[in-house]
Amino acid sequence: MNDFPAALREWRVQRRLSQLELALRAGTTQRHVSFLENGRSAPGRGIVVRIAESLRLPLRERNALLRMAGYAPSYPETRLDDPSLRPVLDGLRRLLDGHRPYPAIVVNAFSDLVAANDGFNVLTEGVAPELLGPPVNVLRLALHPRGMAPRIINFDDWAQHVLERPRQEHARAPHERHVAMLAELEGYLPRPRALGEEHLGFAVPMRLRSSHGELRLITAITTFTTAVDVTISELRLETFLPADAETAAALGASSPAISAGRQAAVT
Repeated sequence: MNDFPAALREWRVQRRLSQLELALRAGTTQRHVSFLENGRSAPGRGIVVRIAESLRLPLRERNALLRMAGYAPSYPETRLDDPSLRPVLDGLRRLLDGHRPYPAIVVNAFSDLVAANDGFNVLTEGVAPELLGPPVNVLRLALHPRGMAPRIINFDDWAQHVLERPRQEHARAPHERHVAMLAELEGYLPRPRALGEEHLGFAVPMRLRSSHGELRLITAITTFTTAVDVTISELRLETFLPADAETAAALGASSPAISAGRQAAVT
């Protein structure tokens, strides 16, 4: 069964584009887009690739659209343990180490931990051992009542903030695993309420109790938008930055103790 027409129409509507707008972006005509959505024209490989790019689909979804149109995928999906990805993973290790003494992690599309520096140990103090068994899901780790949640002073506000991204990702590229994970995570959250005075949009600070005192941390996320491999394109580098001078000083002073802890390695 050819699902390409329905998938094309669904993606176009989700991106809030008219047939004319998509046609102009993809270098074709509104009539051609209309015929493709109605199944009256068979798509060529080139137009499928241009449409996927025009819709700004993630690489995984571009491959899926090509399959629906009857073509082989264009973008490889390489296992993380493949030797060809070793230079990329070595580069990630250097980025993680360069961020010390502040925590930094690399996660995949489902927020499973791929790598971490030894500053990660500050975040996992007192976490239940079962939450640290592979694969470690960092969202579950953060929001689970046996995870970081009891130590997050402003949990109500921060938890709502931290789920904004996976909710957006699910809306952008729905996946059954996202559905199950979001259902689980939302069950850990308090009932939605008005955001507190500390809510700063994307920069909501996490106030974390730790053996080094209260830490105030904000996160920065880096994605690999120029990657042509599905696996690499879905990785995210998440760095935790001190939100005040006291946190910077506490983490700086605790650096030797942090380094003595367990260091997570790239899988």
